[in-house]
Amino acid sequence: MRICVQEEPFDLGAEANSFAAGHSDMGAIVTFTGVVRDLAAGDLDAMEIEHYPGMTEAAITKIAEEARTRWSLGDVLVIHRYGRLAPGALIMMVATAAPHRKDAFEAAEYLMDYLKSRAPFWKKELTSDGADWVAAKEEDEAALTRW
Repeated sequence: MRICVQEEPFDLGAEANSFAAGHSDMGAIVTFTGVVRDLAAGDLDAMEIEHYPGMTEAAITKIAEEARTRWSLGDVLVIHRYGRLAPGALIMMVATAAPHRKDAFEAAEYLMDYLKSRAPFWKKELTSDGADWVAAKEEDEAALTRW
């Protein structure tokens, strides 16, 4: 299991290939990549992501360990960036490896729902009009209830 909270960009292809290469005994590998989405009017200059060092990694590690015990997972990878990110930049990557696809998909969704709603990250949208903190969405919170 690897949990990385980092400011620098990551190489999606290299990370996915490295994760897959170490799991020839697994029948399924699922990856998800989050990208900074521009606002509807194309007004987003950047997204600024803050976190609480140490606490963030511990919280993500705890939920990843829960996923490993809840589903039959061989491995988990979570990479999440912080700092100032432009539209189109990669924010995060989640990868799960399991003997069967159902466990890999469900665990990845579980991790994503948690990261979206509960992980200690704070996001601010920066536009030419100023900056606005991004509030948690009701649908993201509701997604957690299925787990």
